Amino acid sequence: MAQSSPRLSWLDALRGPAALAVALHHSAWTFIPDLWAEVDRRIDVGTWGVFVFFLVSGYIIPASLERCGDLRVFWTGRVFRLVPLLLVASGLALLLAWGGAFDLHPDLGTRPVPLVLLGNLTMLQELLGLPAVIDVMWTLSYEMAFYLLAAGLLAVRQAHRSAAVAVALAVSAVPLGFLLPRALINGGAGTAAALVGGAVVAAIAVSVWARGRARTAAAVTGGLLGLALVVLGSRIGAWQGLTVLAAMFAGTAVHRAERGVIRWRTAVAAVLAVLACGAFAKDDPGWAPAIMLAAGCFAAAFALRRRSFPRWLAHLGVISFSLYLLHPLLLRVSPNLAVFFLALVPLAYLTHRLVEAPAQRLGRRLAGPAVPAPAPGGTALRETPGAEVLR
Repeated sequence: MAQSSPRLSWLDALRGPAALAVALHHSAWTFIPDLWAEVDRRIDVGTWGVFVFFLVSGYIIPASLERCGDLRVFWTGRVFRLVPLLLVASGLALLLAWGGAFDLHPDLGTRPVPLVLLGNLTMLQELLGLPAVIDVMWTLSYEMAFYLLAAGLLAVRQAHRSAAVAVALAVSAVPLGFLLPRALINGGAGTAAALVGGAVVAAIAVSVWARGRARTAAAVTGGLLGLALVVLGSRIGAWQGLTVLAAMFAGTAVHRAERGVIRWRTAVAAVLAVLACGAFAKDDPGWAPAIMLAAGCFAAAFALRRRSFPRWLAHLGVISFSLYLLHPLLLRVSPNLAVFFLALVPLAYLTHRLVEAPAQRLGRRLAGPAVPAPAPGGTALRETPGAEVLR
């Protein structure tokens, strides 16, 4: 069988199955709920999938940020990587809802339209107490908080401290989980959500266009806002929310160890601390096995990173965002589980080909050439395998 590049495909070998696992979790609860209940009480397959995504993002996003060395290039890349498909999927969801084939969140019609747009376009709706057009978008809110924190750490030259950040987040998650079991930011009133969301947009804009101290201050402000949103706005609770962030920084620590920036024992200790503190973050018997297995699969794929993976597996990884974002829409119009999966992969390939890939090419042209940022040791970071597909 033809093989894909071994330096690229280990990431895709994780992302493709992770996206399909989330799709399986939701479709199985729809079509075979009795059987899936037995599976779910042993391991939450959906949680496994999203934590694999979080670990992969943690591994690659800060490296991509440092590789380009410019917040304008980074944020431009992120916008053109995520927003075009998000707009298309949201438009399809609204169209299906208008035709009675998709159920929107009941609060969407009761909140001010500008506020809902702010939340969903910034992908921060989950942390602002606002309804999402598509439920699975909740993970993007934590991705955005992570981007903000990573950019802030880079601005003050502390990006190499990812292991320490992962441990600090994991350890603080436990007491904060008891103190803040529910989100304090509520989008119902609108004022707090609008102010915080607007502040995040302003911080990103200034960090993109300003120079010198103003850029640094804006990036740090954005990072602090991202952390505050996870602590105060997580609808899943501060314990779970901070565990998600900690997992992403644990993925970053693995990348630091691979590059020789930190010792391997430091990275391993960070991963173990996150797993130990996060294992009891959710009162669900399937939660802890899921996050443990996610870490184990990430470690196994990393250990095999220099080997080749089947090309079809790499292709699934490339279209994983389309698989993830579109499957809730297809689920509502599929008659059974087999038809659902037979239609999902071709649909995701089509949207990747027509929406994602052209938007990413446009984003790269608009952003311009990337200039590698200095690594903690003073040398430029090397090209990161797979960064180009996640930029």
